[in-house]
Amino acid sequence: MKKISFVSIVVLCIILLGGCASEPNQEVNIIPQPQQVTVADGGFYLSPKTVINVVKGADDLQPACTFMSTLVEKSFGKALTVANGETKKNAINIFVDPSMKADAYDLTVEKNAVNMKGGSSKAVFYAMQSLRQMMPVGVEKGEKMDRIRIQNVQIQDEPRLGYRGTMLDVCRHFFTVDEVKTFIDMLALHKLSVFHWHLTDDQGWRIEIKKYPELTQIGSQRKQTVIGKNTGKYDGTPYGPYFFTQEEIKEVIQYAADRYITIIPEIELPGHALAALATYPELGCTGGPYEVCQMWGVFPEVFCPGNEKTFEFWEGVLDEVAELFPGKIIHIGGDECPRDAWKKCKKCQARMKQEKMKEEGELQNYTVHRIEAYLKEKGKRILGWDEILEGDVSKTAIVMSWRGKTGGIKGAKRGNEVVMVPNDYAYFDYYQSKDVDKEPFSIGGFVDVAKVYSLNPTEGLTAEEGKKIIGVQANLWAEYITTFSHAQYMLLLRMAALAEVAWTPQEAREYSNFLNRAKLLTQRYEALGYNFAKHILQESKSNE
Repeated sequence: MKKISFVSIVVLCIILLGGCASEPNQEVNIIPQPQQVTVADGGFYLSPKTVINVVKGADDLQPACTFMSTLVEKSFGKALTVANGETKKNAINIFVDPSMKADAYDLTVEKNAVNMKGGSSKAVFYAMQSLRQMMPVGVEKGEKMDRIRIQNVQIQDEPRLGYRGTMLDVCRHFFTVDEVKTFIDMLALHKLSVFHWHLTDDQGWRIEIKKYPELTQIGSQRKQTVIGKNTGKYDGTPYGPYFFTQEEIKEVIQYAADRYITIIPEIELPGHALAALATYPELGCTGGPYEVCQMWGVFPEVFCPGNEKTFEFWEGVLDEVAELFPGKIIHIGGDECPRDAWKKCKKCQARMKQEKMKEEGELQNYTVHRIEAYLKEKGKRILGWDEILEGDVSKTAIVMSWRGKTGGIKGAKRGNEVVMVPNDYAYFDYYQSKDVDKEPFSIGGFVDVAKVYSLNPTEGLTAEEGKKIIGVQANLWAEYITTFSHAQYMLLLRMAALAEVAWTPQEAREYSNFLNRAKLLTQRYEALGYNFAKHILQESKSNE
């Protein structure tokens, strides 16, 4: 009797210990917050033997599969095998289903397999980013693992807005090809879809144009750079020549395409022109001499729209830009263009008389219309800063609202598509902490994580008008950002807040919940070697 009791106790202990050995469910902390998340008991164990299995694919699915295959390569000592076939166990089964919305995906993690279904290869890639954020952060730095537990879950998800972007200014200060690639990786982690590349400005011309080689021989360098905020003191150090060759640009475009990110190049006109005018002074109203600008601000030396050679130049530049960049949109600037020189310019006044214009502002409208028509012939649409609304801009032009939301609201109400980039919510060169003495020197302003997160891009519009808001974007202007490490610091964690604004429905967003999920994301930043404002998360929680 006693012996039987002892055996029973041993068996009972084994059962109990077995029950205790099962791992508890893990929290699913994904940014941006998916639309629907249902956690189930248990988990899937990813191992070196797990196969990425394409059940139903698409022509452009290979980069997504490569991403997932190599994500765990350092941890496992080998990349995952990619195969094609029927649904398998111990596999990440992938389905591309064109009947779904293009950016929508379903992700199911079960004991025996992971199943991903997306409306496109891009949507599958988004599912992979969600799966990535469910893995331990050690994966990001190649920490050795025999297997990786992923929580059982069902996710149904799609973005609120299709255009989810960040702008990088490489004119005021330059960032290398490798740094730009890292920037693209940061976008991909946050499911951002657009890289707005600011390539020309007063302080530097950064894109090779083969028809005009002097643009990078002369326009890509400045004699020196102002110290501080236009103090009148200069560093005395030549800056440049810094620019991207067309081969380098093709390399970056492919790198972005492999992460399902569209690059929108920006060629500034008719203002912010000094780097070009220093190269070709005949394109300005006075004929020069001009210099690549050594300080920051808005300057009266702008392109001459009265000169037909100016349009020949723009068309020559845009021919090559349109050929290089496969996306359907080119940003033409259109902001901060003083008109004083046009008032005194004989050619501009002659153009006004010829076109029956009453005031100089119409010259800018004329320029925008003419450039838009030219690019339309090449299958491209124009995107411009909200100043383009000051004229009778066409309804096919896309408006980028940067001076608050007003321009975006106006554009949407008149029927233009709009990208919201209000400076008081989305300018990431502004300080992110009120304790500015402890922050890197900045242009000023104050936009913290909470402010970014509070942006409602369709506020002030009816439901129908709100459909014209196609996206949101953050801008990183680089007057005072001299290194890429500093750029990362200004972008993170605010990029995560913007990503959630762009992805997650307004009614499903909750700031304290975001901050809780952000803890794990910042650990991922650390594992990836990204520089970020480590104190900001604590400041944000204390300010709730």
